[in-house]
Amino acid sequence: MTKIAVFLTDRFADWECALLMAAARTYYGMDVLTVSLNGGKVTSAGGLQVTPDLSLDRVAAQKPDAFIMAGGSVWASDDAPDIGETLKSLAAEKVLIGAICDANLALASTGLLNEVPHTANAPESLSGIGAYQGEKAYVASPAAVRADRFVTAPGTAPISFMREVLVALGRDANELGFYTGLYANEHQKAA
Repeated sequence: MTKIAVFLTDRFADWECALLMAAARTYYGMDVLTVSLNGGKVTSAGGLQVTPDLSLDRVAAQKPDAFIMAGGSVWASDDAPDIGETLKSLAAEKVLIGAICDANLALASTGLLNEVPHTANAPESLSGIGAYQGEKAYVASPAAVRADRFVTAPGTAPISFMREVLVALGRDANELGFYTGLYANEHQKAA
């Protein structure tokens, strides 16, 4: 069974991973585990309280197929968790890594995106962060970008983020095109 670990922090943007988690669990029957730094309860930006399934130090033992980081205001603050070593270890194991919104700051700071096409909220949000030198690989895109074993997205793209993660995990792109189209219908101009 495909296993996805979703890393949540205090003030995580609950809407950014909600569609991915729901589609993976209910539609595709994947095992979705929630993770926090120490396994303790976290509260989302919307006030949703989540008691995660495990702590970050137990993720590798679960052998996830994907490690997804929800965005949120903590990533751009002094309270941002340092998860760089975990990200490098998971990348070395060929685990799919996904980051949306400001979670891209943590991923970029590791240097893992330096040669990989990627996106984020804005290119200047990544400049000067840790080992990031990926300006030439940055893709200005309103939708998620999938390249190698990474999926990145601006915070405004939870639908394409869901789609690209699931396609990267081997789900049918055509079927997902229909599924994501359902969510995109509200953005079509009325006749």
